[in-house]
Amino acid sequence: MPTAKTRLNITLSPDMETAIRRLAERDKVPQASKAAELLRAALEIEEDLAWDKLAQKRDKRGAKFTSHKKAWK
Repeated sequence: MPTAKTRLNITLSPDMETAIRRLAERDKVPQASKAAELLRAALEIEEDLAWDKLAQKRDKRGAKFTSHKKAWK
C-alpha cells in the first residue's frame, strides 16, 4: 500500500533499539512512531542550536536593535 510518508532504513545499536522499544511500549505507540517523534525533537534541538549560534555571533557591544513591531512589519 503506497504511503505519502518517506521511509528511512536505519541501523540501531542494541541499546538504542531497546530504548525505543521501551519508550514505545510505555507510550502505547508503534516503535516507528516513537522513533519519528524522537527524530522530530532532535531536529528542533539542532535548529535551536543553529539559531543560538547565529544570535551569539550577532550579540556584540554596540549592536543595532530593531523593535519586534518593525521587524515583522
